[in-house]
Amino acid sequence: MKYIVYLFALLSFTTSCVAQQQTKPVLVIHGGAGTILKSNMTPEKEKAYRQALDEALAAGYAVLTKGGAALDAVEAAIKVLEDNPLFNAGKGAVFTNEGKNEMDASVMDGKTLKAGAVAGVTTIRNPITAARAVMDKSEHVMMAGPGAEKFAAQQGCVIVDPSYFFTQDRWDALQRVKAEDSTKTRLDHDGAKPGASIKQPGNRDSKYGTVGCVALDVHGNLAAGTSTGGMTNKKFGRIGDSPVIGAGTYADNNTCAVSCTGWGEFFIRLVMAKSVSDRMELAHESLDKAATEMIMHKLGQLGGDGGLIAVDRDGNISMPFNTEGMYRAYINADGKKEVLIYR
Repeated sequence: MKYIVYLFALLSFTTSCVAQQQTKPVLVIHGGAGTILKSNMTPEKEKAYRQALDEALAAGYAVLTKGGAALDAVEAAIKVLEDNPLFNAGKGAVFTNEGKNEMDASVMDGKTLKAGAVAGVTTIRNPITAARAVMDKSEHVMMAGPGAEKFAAQQGCVIVDPSYFFTQDRWDALQRVKAEDSTKTRLDHDGAKPGASIKQPGNRDSKYGTVGCVALDVHGNLAAGTSTGGMTNKKFGRIGDSPVIGAGTYADNNTCAVSCTGWGEFFIRLVMAKSVSDRMELAHESLDKAATEMIMHKLGQLGGDGGLIAVDRDGNISMPFNTEGMYRAYINADGKKEVLIYR
């Protein structure tokens, strides 16, 4: 009998040790960076943004607290943001020069380094889910356009008519940008200083708008995902950094998980997300030092702007940005929750 009691005690001790070794979950989200000033925000609009970020945070964190995978948490949080017209992703996607909504998304698993992405899709309600399908159910990493849409439909992703993505605010924004571009072109042709009609810092907000999420689950696994509607008035099938693994999204259990938002061309040139991971692995920098160096120095030196969110394998968080604001929120390893907008 005493041996049975001993075995039971040993089993209980082992179970307790395993439970104690579980990692404390962390979730971080962003809804885009740019010229986000409190002076330009009505109380009602600020409340709506904060509520939306809080809802996405809750959706992702609920997965983690139940012992769910970081990948599932990332997808859950981003789907909430994609379904909200406040953000430039999914339902709130901006319009191209041709008056279309073209969306990109990517997701990456830090445990296996598997990744999936879709680019230039127009009929997938939740591009992040399609990106996850590419990762889980194909031998590829990225699919684009009609082919990606066909694959997504075959995998059970929700397909909608392109009219689903129409929002009046985004349509009006397209008309404003077209008018500004037309004015700029006329002045340039008349011999005025190029770009004199549009001050670049004020025009940059047309260049980006993205949502993303990074997570650390109780098993110690990291994951990252990013989704976007691209650039207002973009032409020629332009693709930014969001679906590019290593540029807009990256995750590696040995280092960190990163999701970026900003002027995509610069993030691609800097291989932004992977560079943060590399600095940690090769230069032995902390997460915050690596992320801050890339955003506040490397990005600025090239003339780009934006921000990123990141979490490392120890649960540390970093959210640097060199714009006036960035929609962001987190629940850290201590369970502290914070929703932030301004610098």
